[in-house]
Amino acid sequence: MQQNDQNSVPSILSKVSLFKGDKVLGVIIPILFIISALVVYSSVAKMGYAHMGTQTNAIFTKHLIVISLSLLTMVGFYFMPATFLYKVAPYAYAACWFFTLGVYFFGADTNGAARWYDFGFSVQPSELLKVATILLLAVNLDKAQQTINKQQLIPSLNPWKWGKKDHKKQLDILLNGTVKILLPIIASVAVIIKAHNSSALLVFGIGTVMIFIARARLLEIGKFILLIAAAGALYIGIGGGRTGTASNRITSFVQSWTNPADTTATRPLTDADHAMVAIYDGGVFGVGAGQSVMRAKITHPESDYIFSFFVEEYGIIMGMILIILYAWIFARALSIFRGSRWLFGGLLVLGLALLITCQAMLHFMVSTHLFMETGQNLPLISHGGTSMLCTAAALGIVLSISRQVNNHTLTPPEGTPGMSVEEVEE
Repeated sequence: MQQNDQNSVPSILSKVSLFKGDKVLGVIIPILFIISALVVYSSVAKMGYAHMGTQTNAIFTKHLIVISLSLLTMVGFYFMPATFLYKVAPYAYAACWFFTLGVYFFGADTNGAARWYDFGFSVQPSELLKVATILLLAVNLDKAQQTINKQQLIPSLNPWKWGKKDHKKQLDILLNGTVKILLPIIASVAVIIKAHNSSALLVFGIGTVMIFIARARLLEIGKFILLIAAAGALYIGIGGGRTGTASNRITSFVQSWTNPADTTATRPLTDADHAMVAIYDGGVFGVGAGQSVMRAKITHPESDYIFSFFVEEYGIIMGMILIILYAWIFARALSIFRGSRWLFGGLLVLGLALLITCQAMLHFMVSTHLFMETGQNLPLISHGGTSMLCTAAALGIVLSISRQVNNHTLTPPEGTPGMSVEEVEE
Protein backbone atom coordinates (compact mmCIF):
# COMPACT_ATOMS: atom_id res chain seq x y z
CA MET A 1 0.00 0.00 0.00
CA GLN A 2 2.86 2.30 0.92
CA GLN A 3 4.64 1.51 -2.35
CA ASN A 4 1.52 2.38 -4.37
CA ASP A 5 1.19 5.71 -2.54
CA GLN A 6 4.81 6.57 -3.25
CA ASN A 7 4.38 5.74 -6.91
CA SER A 8 1.18 7.76 -7.16
CA VAL A 9 2.64 11.03 -5.85
CA PRO A 10 4.97 11.83 -8.77
CA SER A 11 2.33 10.78 -11.29
CA ILE A 12 -0.13 13.29 -9.80
CA LEU A 13 2.45 16.05 -9.60
CA SER A 14 3.49 15.47 -13.17
CA LYS A 15 -0.03 16.37 -14.29
CA VAL A 16 -0.12 19.64 -12.38
CA SER A 17 0.69 22.68 -14.51
CA LEU A 18 -0.25 26.26 -13.76
CA PHE A 19 0.31 27.42 -17.33
CA LYS A 20 -0.69 25.35 -20.34
CA GLY A 21 -0.71 28.06 -22.98
CA ASP A 22 2.02 28.91 -25.47
CA LYS A 23 5.28 28.81 -23.50
CA VAL A 24 7.15 31.23 -25.79
CA LEU A 25 4.45 33.88 -25.40
CA GLY A 26 4.54 33.17 -21.68
CA VAL A 27 8.14 34.42 -21.70
CA ILE A 28 7.83 37.29 -24.21
CA ILE A 29 4.90 39.03 -22.49
CA PRO A 30 6.56 39.48 -19.06
CA ILE A 31 9.68 40.80 -20.82
CA LEU A 32 7.57 43.48 -22.55
CA PHE A 33 5.97 44.44 -19.23
CA ILE A 34 9.43 44.83 -17.64
CA ILE A 35 10.61 46.99 -20.56
CA SER A 36 7.48 49.12 -20.15
CA ALA A 37 8.23 49.73 -16.48
CA LEU A 38 11.85 50.68 -17.26
CA VAL A 39 11.18 53.17 -20.05
CA VAL A 40 8.16 54.79 -18.40
CA TYR A 41 10.18 55.21 -15.20
CA SER A 42 12.82 57.05 -17.24
CA SER A 43 10.23 59.37 -18.76
CA VAL A 44 8.22 60.27 -15.64
CA ALA A 45 10.18 63.49 -15.11
CA LYS A 46 8.95 64.81 -18.47
CA MET A 47 5.39 63.70 -17.69
CA GLY A 48 5.55 65.36 -14.29
CA TYR A 49 6.69 68.60 -15.93
CA ALA A 50 3.87 68.39 -18.50
CA HIS A 51 1.31 67.95 -15.70
CA MET A 52 2.40 70.68 -13.33
CA GLY A 53 2.22 69.66 -9.71
CA THR A 54 2.06 65.93 -10.39
CA GLN A 55 4.67 63.97 -8.46
CA THR A 56 6.82 61.69 -10.62
CA ASN A 57 6.50 58.85 -8.11
CA ALA A 58 2.72 59.08 -8.38
CA ILE A 59 2.90 58.79 -12.18
CA PHE A 60 5.13 55.74 -12.03
CA THR A 61 3.02 54.14 -9.30
CA LYS A 62 -0.06 54.63 -11.48
CA HIS A 63 1.73 52.92 -14.36
CA LEU A 64 2.64 49.96 -12.15
CA ILE A 65 -1.01 49.71 -11.12
CA VAL A 66 -2.00 49.63 -14.82
CA ILE A 67 0.54 46.86 -15.43
CA SER A 68 -0.86 44.89 -12.48
CA LEU A 69 -4.44 45.32 -13.73
CA SER A 70 -3.31 44.28 -17.20
CA LEU A 71 -1.81 41.09 -15.82
CA LEU A 72 -5.06 40.33 -13.99
CA THR A 73 -7.02 41.05 -17.19
CA MET A 74 -4.78 38.69 -19.12
CA VAL A 75 -5.25 35.94 -16.56
CA GLY A 76 -9.02 36.42 -16.64
CA PHE A 77 -9.18 36.04 -20.42
CA TYR A 78 -6.70 33.14 -20.30
CA PHE A 79 -9.27 31.05 -18.40
CA MET A 80 -12.17 32.14 -20.62
CA PRO A 81 -13.36 29.33 -22.95
CA ALA A 82 -13.65 30.03 -26.67
CA THR A 83 -17.31 28.95 -26.66
CA PHE A 84 -18.12 31.79 -24.24
CA LEU A 85 -16.40 34.36 -26.46
CA TYR A 86 -18.28 32.94 -29.45
CA LYS A 87 -21.62 33.52 -27.75
CA VAL A 88 -21.00 36.98 -26.33
CA ALA A 89 -19.27 38.42 -29.43
CA PRO A 90 -22.35 40.22 -30.91
CA TYR A 91 -23.25 41.79 -27.55
CA ALA A 92 -19.67 42.80 -26.81
CA TYR A 93 -19.35 44.39 -30.24
CA ALA A 94 -22.63 46.32 -29.93
CA ALA A 95 -21.66 47.62 -26.48
CA CYS A 96 -18.21 48.73 -27.66
CA TRP A 97 -19.61 50.34 -30.82
CA PHE A 98 -22.16 52.46 -28.95
CA PHE A 99 -19.56 53.26 -26.27
CA THR A 100 -17.24 54.55 -29.01
CA LEU A 101 -20.04 56.52 -30.67
CA GLY A 102 -20.90 58.15 -27.36
CA VAL A 103 -17.43 59.67 -26.99
CA TYR A 104 -18.33 62.26 -29.66
CA PHE A 105 -21.18 63.48 -27.45
CA PHE A 106 -19.83 62.98 -23.94
CA GLY A 107 -16.07 62.59 -24.36
CA ALA A 108 -13.11 64.85 -23.74
CA ASP A 109 -11.62 66.79 -26.65
CA THR A 110 -7.92 66.17 -27.32
CA ASN A 111 -6.06 67.86 -30.19
CA GLY A 112 -9.34 68.68 -31.91
CA ALA A 113 -10.73 65.15 -31.67
CA ALA A 114 -13.08 63.63 -29.10
CA ARG A 115 -11.33 60.42 -28.12
CA TRP A 116 -11.60 59.96 -24.38
CA TYR A 117 -14.06 59.51 -21.57
CA ASP A 118 -12.99 61.17 -18.35
CA PHE A 119 -14.11 59.14 -15.34
CA GLY A 120 -11.36 60.50 -13.12
CA PHE A 121 -9.21 58.30 -15.33
CA SER A 122 -9.16 58.32 -19.13
CA VAL A 123 -10.80 55.63 -21.26
CA GLN A 124 -10.24 55.42 -25.02
CA PRO A 125 -13.23 53.41 -26.35
CA SER A 126 -11.80 52.86 -29.84
CA GLU A 127 -9.23 50.50 -28.30
CA LEU A 128 -12.06 48.31 -27.00
CA LEU A 129 -13.82 48.42 -30.36
CA LYS A 130 -10.75 47.22 -32.27
CA VAL A 131 -10.64 44.00 -30.23
CA ALA A 132 -14.43 43.56 -30.38
CA THR A 133 -14.45 43.96 -34.18
CA ILE A 134 -11.92 41.15 -34.62
CA LEU A 135 -13.92 38.96 -32.23
CA LEU A 136 -17.23 39.43 -34.06
CA LEU A 137 -15.61 39.06 -37.48
CA ALA A 138 -14.05 35.74 -36.44
CA VAL A 139 -17.49 34.50 -35.35
CA ASN A 140 -19.27 35.60 -38.54
CA LEU A 141 -16.56 34.22 -40.83
CA ASP A 142 -16.68 30.88 -39.03
CA LYS A 143 -20.46 30.70 -39.48
CA ALA A 144 -20.17 31.55 -43.19
CA GLN A 145 -17.65 28.84 -44.08
CA GLN A 146 -20.13 26.63 -45.93
CA THR A 147 -20.83 29.30 -48.55
CA ILE A 148 -18.28 32.12 -48.33
CA ASN A 149 -16.09 30.85 -51.18
CA LYS A 150 -19.13 30.93 -53.50
CA GLN A 151 -21.25 33.85 -52.33
CA GLN A 152 -21.22 37.51 -53.27
CA LEU A 153 -20.52 39.98 -50.48
CA ILE A 154 -21.69 43.17 -52.15
CA PRO A 155 -25.02 43.49 -53.99
CA SER A 156 -25.27 45.17 -57.36
CA LEU A 157 -25.13 48.96 -57.42
CA ASN A 158 -27.25 48.93 -60.55
CA PRO A 159 -30.80 49.91 -59.49
CA TRP A 160 -32.26 47.84 -62.37
CA LYS A 161 -30.86 44.71 -60.71
CA TRP A 162 -33.14 45.38 -57.73
CA GLY A 163 -36.29 44.88 -59.80
CA LYS A 164 -38.81 42.15 -59.13
CA LYS A 165 -36.77 39.50 -60.92
CA ASP A 166 -33.52 39.87 -58.94
CA HIS A 167 -34.84 41.61 -55.82
CA LYS A 168 -34.72 38.49 -53.65
CA LYS A 169 -31.21 37.58 -54.83
CA GLN A 170 -29.79 41.06 -54.17
CA LEU A 171 -31.48 41.22 -50.77
CA ASP A 172 -29.95 37.85 -49.87
CA ILE A 173 -26.50 39.14 -50.86
CA LEU A 174 -27.05 42.27 -48.78
CA LEU A 175 -28.14 40.37 -45.66
CA ASN A 176 -25.82 37.34 -45.80
CA GLY A 177 -22.82 38.99 -47.39
CA THR A 178 -22.65 42.71 -46.69
CA VAL A 179 -24.35 42.76 -43.29
CA LYS A 180 -22.91 39.59 -41.77
CA ILE A 181 -19.38 39.81 -43.15
CA LEU A 182 -18.57 43.41 -44.09
CA LEU A 183 -20.77 45.48 -41.77
CA PRO A 184 -18.63 45.00 -38.62
CA ILE A 185 -15.64 46.45 -40.48
CA ILE A 186 -17.62 49.27 -42.11
CA ALA A 187 -19.37 50.27 -38.88
CA SER A 188 -16.13 50.25 -36.88
CA VAL A 189 -14.23 52.28 -39.45
CA ALA A 190 -17.09 54.79 -39.66
CA VAL A 191 -17.18 55.41 -35.92
CA ILE A 192 -13.39 55.45 -35.36
CA ILE A 193 -12.18 57.49 -38.34
CA LYS A 194 -13.39 60.89 -37.13
CA ALA A 195 -11.07 60.70 -34.12
CA HIS A 196 -8.24 58.47 -35.32
CA ASN A 197 -7.56 57.91 -39.03
CA SER A 198 -4.73 55.42 -38.60
CA SER A 199 -6.74 53.21 -36.20
CA ALA A 200 -9.61 53.12 -38.72
CA LEU A 201 -7.23 52.08 -41.50
CA LEU A 202 -5.73 49.44 -39.20
CA VAL A 203 -9.16 47.92 -38.51
CA PHE A 204 -10.00 47.96 -42.23
CA GLY A 205 -6.71 46.32 -43.19
CA ILE A 206 -6.85 43.57 -40.57
CA GLY A 207 -10.53 42.85 -41.30
CA THR A 208 -9.80 42.53 -45.02
CA VAL A 209 -6.92 40.12 -44.33
CA MET A 210 -9.19 37.99 -42.12
CA ILE A 211 -11.81 37.83 -44.88
CA PHE A 212 -9.12 36.75 -47.34
CA ILE A 213 -7.86 34.02 -45.00
CA ALA A 214 -11.45 32.81 -44.54
CA ARG A 215 -11.60 32.06 -48.32
CA ALA A 216 -13.83 34.87 -49.55
CA ARG A 217 -13.72 35.37 -53.31
CA LEU A 218 -10.93 37.67 -54.46
CA LEU A 219 -13.32 39.53 -56.76
CA GLU A 220 -15.56 40.37 -53.78
CA ILE A 221 -12.60 41.50 -51.68
CA GLY A 222 -11.44 43.71 -54.56
CA LYS A 223 -14.89 45.28 -54.88
CA PHE A 224 -14.95 45.94 -51.13
CA ILE A 225 -11.53 47.63 -51.21
CA LEU A 226 -12.57 49.81 -54.16
CA LEU A 227 -15.79 50.88 -52.44
CA ILE A 228 -13.98 51.76 -49.22
CA ALA A 229 -11.34 53.66 -51.21
CA ALA A 230 -14.09 55.62 -53.00
CA ALA A 231 -15.79 56.38 -49.68
CA GLY A 232 -12.44 57.45 -48.23
CA ALA A 233 -11.78 59.78 -51.16
CA LEU A 234 -15.20 61.35 -50.69
CA TYR A 235 -14.56 61.72 -46.96
CA ILE A 236 -11.27 63.48 -47.64
CA GLY A 237 -12.90 65.63 -50.31
CA ILE A 238 -15.47 67.03 -47.90
CA GLY A 239 -12.82 67.54 -45.20
CA GLY A 240 -14.33 65.06 -42.77
CA GLY A 241 -12.86 64.24 -39.37
CA ARG A 242 -9.16 64.91 -38.97
CA THR A 243 -8.30 64.87 -42.68
CA GLY A 244 -6.67 68.29 -42.27
CA THR A 245 -4.34 66.93 -39.61
CA ALA A 246 -3.58 63.86 -41.73
CA SER A 247 -2.87 66.05 -44.76
CA ASN A 248 -0.46 68.21 -42.76
CA ARG A 249 1.35 65.13 -41.49
CA ILE A 250 1.70 63.73 -45.00
CA THR A 251 2.99 67.05 -46.30
CA SER A 252 5.47 67.37 -43.43
CA PHE A 253 6.69 63.80 -43.96
CA VAL A 254 7.20 64.25 -47.70
CA GLN A 255 8.96 67.60 -47.23
CA SER A 256 11.32 66.13 -44.65
CA TRP A 257 12.58 63.68 -47.29
CA THR A 258 12.52 65.99 -50.31
CA ASN A 259 13.55 69.44 -49.06
CA PRO A 260 17.21 70.45 -49.44
CA ALA A 261 19.43 69.75 -46.45
CA ASP A 262 20.10 73.45 -45.79
CA THR A 263 16.33 74.09 -45.53
CA THR A 264 15.96 71.26 -43.03
CA ALA A 265 18.84 72.59 -40.96
CA THR A 266 17.25 76.03 -40.51
CA ARG A 267 13.75 75.00 -39.46
CA PRO A 268 12.74 74.04 -35.89
CA LEU A 269 13.16 70.33 -35.14
CA THR A 270 9.99 68.26 -34.99
CA ASP A 271 9.28 65.26 -32.75
CA ALA A 272 10.28 63.01 -35.66
CA ASP A 273 13.62 64.83 -35.91
CA HIS A 274 14.23 64.51 -32.19
CA ALA A 275 13.36 60.80 -32.41
CA MET A 276 16.00 60.30 -35.10
CA VAL A 277 18.55 62.19 -33.00
CA ALA A 278 17.69 59.93 -30.05
CA ILE A 279 18.32 56.79 -32.12
CA TYR A 280 21.60 58.24 -33.44
CA ASP A 281 22.76 59.17 -29.94
CA GLY A 282 21.90 55.72 -28.64
CA GLY A 283 24.34 54.06 -30.99
CA VAL A 284 25.03 50.36 -30.55
CA PHE A 285 24.80 50.05 -26.76
CA GLY A 286 22.85 53.15 -25.69
CA VAL A 287 23.65 55.99 -23.31
CA GLY A 288 22.35 54.08 -20.30
CA ALA A 289 19.10 53.81 -18.37
CA GLY A 290 17.77 57.20 -17.30
CA GLN A 291 20.43 59.09 -19.30
CA SER A 292 18.27 60.13 -22.27
CA VAL A 293 18.48 63.74 -23.42
CA MET A 294 15.78 63.64 -26.10
CA ARG A 295 13.08 62.58 -23.61
CA ALA A 296 12.90 66.23 -22.54
CA LYS A 297 12.45 67.44 -26.13
CA ILE A 298 9.92 64.95 -27.53
CA THR A 299 6.30 65.87 -26.77
CA HIS A 300 5.20 62.37 -25.72
CA PRO A 301 8.33 60.23 -25.22
CA GLU A 302 6.39 57.77 -23.07
CA SER A 303 3.88 56.88 -25.81
CA ASP A 304 4.15 58.05 -29.43
CA TYR A 305 7.98 57.83 -29.68
CA ILE A 306 8.86 55.38 -26.94
CA PHE A 307 10.88 53.16 -29.29
CA SER A 308 13.34 55.92 -30.20
CA PHE A 309 13.60 56.80 -26.53
CA PHE A 310 14.25 53.11 -25.73
CA VAL A 311 16.99 52.88 -28.37
CA GLU A 312 18.65 56.04 -27.05
CA GLU A 313 19.00 54.52 -23.59
CA TYR A 314 19.58 50.85 -24.42
CA GLY A 315 21.09 50.88 -27.93
CA ILE A 316 20.19 49.66 -31.39
CA ILE A 317 20.95 46.01 -30.52
CA MET A 318 18.26 46.03 -27.83
CA GLY A 319 16.00 47.88 -30.26
CA MET A 320 16.41 45.09 -32.81
CA ILE A 321 15.68 42.50 -30.13
CA LEU A 322 12.49 44.37 -29.26
CA ILE A 323 11.38 44.29 -32.91
CA ILE A 324 12.12 40.55 -33.03
CA LEU A 325 9.96 39.98 -29.94
CA TYR A 326 6.93 41.51 -31.69
CA ALA A 327 7.62 39.52 -34.86
CA TRP A 328 7.88 36.43 -32.66
CA ILE A 329 4.42 37.12 -31.23
CA PHE A 330 3.00 36.93 -34.74
CA ALA A 331 5.02 33.79 -35.52
CA ARG A 332 3.62 32.05 -32.42
CA ALA A 333 0.09 33.18 -33.32
CA LEU A 334 0.56 31.71 -36.80
CA SER A 335 1.59 28.41 -35.21
CA ILE A 336 -1.51 28.45 -32.96
CA PHE A 337 -3.67 29.26 -36.00
CA ARG A 338 -2.33 26.25 -37.91
CA GLY A 339 -2.90 23.96 -34.94
CA SER A 340 -6.47 25.13 -34.34
CA ARG A 341 -9.17 22.54 -34.97
CA TRP A 342 -11.82 25.26 -34.95
CA LEU A 343 -11.53 28.07 -37.48
CA PHE A 344 -13.07 30.62 -35.12
CA GLY A 345 -10.22 30.18 -32.64
CA GLY A 346 -7.57 30.29 -35.34
CA LEU A 347 -8.97 33.42 -37.01
CA LEU A 348 -9.39 35.16 -33.66
CA VAL A 349 -5.77 34.50 -32.69
CA LEU A 350 -4.45 35.61 -36.07
CA GLY A 351 -6.58 38.78 -36.11
CA LEU A 352 -5.52 39.82 -32.62
CA ALA A 353 -1.86 39.09 -33.37
CA LEU A 354 -2.11 41.17 -36.54
CA LEU A 355 -3.58 44.04 -34.51
CA ILE A 356 -0.70 43.97 -32.02
CA THR A 357 2.16 43.43 -34.47
CA CYS A 358 0.89 45.82 -37.17
CA GLN A 359 0.44 48.56 -34.58
CA ALA A 360 3.94 47.86 -33.28
CA MET A 361 5.43 47.97 -36.79
CA LEU A 362 3.68 51.27 -37.48
CA HIS A 363 5.17 52.64 -34.27
CA PHE A 364 8.66 51.44 -35.25
CA MET A 365 8.34 52.99 -38.71
CA VAL A 366 7.19 56.35 -37.31
CA SER A 367 9.98 56.39 -34.71
CA THR A 368 12.59 55.71 -37.41
CA HIS A 369 11.00 58.27 -39.75
CA LEU A 370 10.03 55.67 -42.36
CA PHE A 371 6.37 56.65 -42.08
CA MET A 372 4.41 59.77 -41.19
CA GLU A 373 3.21 60.34 -37.63
CA THR A 374 0.16 58.21 -36.74
CA GLY A 375 -0.18 58.50 -32.96
CA GLN A 376 -0.01 54.70 -32.62
CA ASN A 377 1.68 53.70 -29.38
CA LEU A 378 3.78 50.60 -28.80
CA PRO A 379 1.48 47.81 -27.52
CA LEU A 380 2.13 46.65 -23.96
CA ILE A 381 5.01 49.11 -23.51
CA SER A 382 3.80 52.68 -24.07
CA HIS A 383 2.22 54.58 -21.20
CA GLY A 384 -1.57 54.44 -21.46
CA GLY A 385 -4.20 52.58 -19.49
CA THR A 386 -6.85 51.61 -22.04
CA SER A 387 -4.36 50.55 -24.69
CA MET A 388 -2.39 48.37 -22.31
CA LEU A 389 -5.50 46.75 -20.82
CA CYS A 390 -6.94 45.99 -24.27
CA THR A 391 -3.63 44.58 -25.49
CA ALA A 392 -3.47 42.43 -22.36
CA ALA A 393 -7.02 41.20 -23.02
CA ALA A 394 -6.07 40.35 -26.63
CA LEU A 395 -2.98 38.43 -25.52
CA GLY A 396 -5.01 36.70 -22.81
CA ILE A 397 -7.39 35.46 -25.53
CA VAL A 398 -4.44 34.29 -27.65
CA LEU A 399 -3.02 32.38 -24.68
CA SER A 400 -6.46 30.95 -23.93
CA ILE A 401 -6.86 29.62 -27.47
CA SER A 402 -3.33 28.18 -27.34
CA ARG A 403 -4.18 26.45 -24.04
CA GLN A 404 -7.32 24.93 -25.54
CA VAL A 405 -5.41 23.85 -28.65
CA ASN A 406 -2.80 22.14 -26.47
CA ASN A 407 -5.49 20.48 -24.32
CA HIS A 408 -7.58 19.48 -27.38
CA THR A 409 -10.58 21.27 -25.86
CA LEU A 410 -11.09 23.85 -28.62
CA THR A 411 -14.42 22.54 -29.85
CA PRO A 412 -17.30 24.47 -31.45
CA PRO A 413 -20.81 24.58 -29.95
CA GLU A 414 -23.35 22.14 -31.36
CA GLY A 415 -25.18 23.32 -34.44
CA THR A 416 -22.27 25.38 -35.83
CA PRO A 417 -20.15 24.46 -38.88
CA GLY A 418 -17.06 24.02 -36.71
CA MET A 419 -14.60 23.68 -39.57
CA SER A 420 -10.92 23.26 -38.74
CA VAL A 421 -8.14 25.35 -40.21
CA GLU A 422 -6.91 22.27 -42.12
CA GLU A 423 -10.32 21.82 -43.76
CA VAL A 424 -10.38 25.48 -44.79
CA GLU A 425 -6.86 25.30 -46.25
CA GLU A 426 -7.84 22.26 -48.30
